[in-house]
Amino acid sequence: MSENQDFRILYVLLDGIGDLPNPDLNGKTPLEAAKTPNIDSLARKGKMGQVISVGKGISPQSDIAVFNMLGYDFQGKKYAGRGIVEIIGSGVDFRDGDLALRGNFATLDNSKIIDRRAGRDIIKQEASTICSFLEDNIKFDDPDISVKITPTISHRVIIKFRHSKKSLSEKITNTDPAYGKLNGIGIAKTDVDDMVVQESESEDNSESSILSAKIVNEFTRKSISLLKEHPVNLNRISNNKKPMSIILLRDAGNSVPHLQPINEKYGISTSCLVDMPVEIGIAKIIGMDLFCSQKIDDYKQKGKDVAKILNSYNLVYVHIKGPDEYGHDGDASGKRSNIELIDENFFGEFLKSVTKEHVVVISGDHSTPCIKKSHSDDPIPLLISGNGIKSDGSQRFTESWASKGSVGTLKGSEVISNVLNMISTQKKK
Repeated sequence: MSENQDFRILYVLLDGIGDLPNPDLNGKTPLEAAKTPNIDSLARKGKMGQVISVGKGISPQSDIAVFNMLGYDFQGKKYAGRGIVEIIGSGVDFRDGDLALRGNFATLDNSKIIDRRAGRDIIKQEASTICSFLEDNIKFDDPDISVKITPTISHRVIIKFRHSKKSLSEKITNTDPAYGKLNGIGIAKTDVDDMVVQESESEDNSESSILSAKIVNEFTRKSISLLKEHPVNLNRISNNKKPMSIILLRDAGNSVPHLQPINEKYGISTSCLVDMPVEIGIAKIIGMDLFCSQKIDDYKQKGKDVAKILNSYNLVYVHIKGPDEYGHDGDASGKRSNIELIDENFFGEFLKSVTKEHVVVISGDHSTPCIKKSHSDDPIPLLISGNGIKSDGSQRFTESWASKGSVGTLKGSEVISNVLNMISTQKKK
C-alpha cells in the first residue's frame, strides 16, 4: 500500500484476552459474561474471526506473540529472545556477546516456588534496593564477570551478564520452571507439577554455553543466600507480604536483532501506545513511532490519547495489559470486570473522541484461560470493524462468535496484511 493512502486503523491487542468456559461464570468465558456495549456495537458493524498467534500447539509468551501479531513470523529463523527485547525496551547498555535474561522476583519455601511473582505487590523502591544490593554484593568466582540488574514493573526484572574477555551464549535453559524454549521461542508450560527452581543447563557442548549456564547458576545460588535476611524482605514478612527470595530467569539472548522496519514492510505509517518494556522493545526493534502511557490502567486517558495519535498515522497499535494478569491469577470475575472497564473507558472514550473515519481491529496476543492460570494455544477472537467493512452478522466480541465469523482462522502474522487487503478492496469498489 502507498504511504499516501488516507486511512486510519486502530489495532488493539488485549493481553491474554482469550479464555475458556468457567464454572465461576456459569460456564461462560469472561468475554461472554462481560457487559461490553461499545465493543458489541463494533462487532455488529464488522466481521469476526479468530487467530492462532504463533502456531498450533504453541502457548506463546507475549514477546513472540506480539511480533507475530504485527506480521513478523520467526518460524525457521533465529529469534533473539525476550531478554534481549526487554533490555532494548528498558534502555540498558547492551553489546553482542553479553547475555540478557528476563527475570521474575519470586517467593521460595525451601526449594519450592510458592509464588512466581512474590505477591504482585512489589513497589519500585523495594525492587531498586534489592537490585542494587545484589549488584554490589554478588562476587563471581571469575572476576571478569559482571552483572547489571534492572527492575522494571512490579515483579519484573532484566538481567545482563557480561564477561570482559569472552562472548556468552544464549543456548542455555531457564531456571524458571513455568517456561521453556522451542526453537529459541519462549513458551509457557502448562504441565508443571512441581514448581522448583531449575538448574540452567547448556544446550550444546560449546565452551560459551557451558560458561553461560555456570554463570546463571552461580548468580541464582548466591542471590538466594544474600536475599534471605535482607531488610526489605524482613520488612515484607513482618507486614504479611511474600519475600523476594529469588530471581527466576528465562529466555536468554546474546545479540540484537535486525528486522525489516514495519513502515517499509507494509508501506504505511505506524505508531504505538504501549507501557511495558517488552512492547517498547518490540516497537524500537521494528521502527514504530513510540508513545507511552502515564499509567498502565488509565484506560480513559489511553482512549483520548490514541484518538489524537490516530490523526497522524495510518495504523496505531495499542497494547492493553489488564486481562492477562487476572487470567494468571485464575480470577474469572476479575477478568470480566476488567474487560468491562476497558470497554467503558478505553473504547467508550476513543469512540467519543475520534474525529476521522477509521477501522478498529481488536484481538489479543494470546489466550490466558483462568482455569489454566497460564498462557495457552487456544484461539484468540478477532474483530475488524469500521469504515467500509461489511458486517457478517456477528453480535459480540466473544470466543463463540469468533469461531463462526466470516474471517475464519488466521495466523497472527497474517492479520495486518488481511486488514490492509480488506481496506484496499473496499476502496476499489
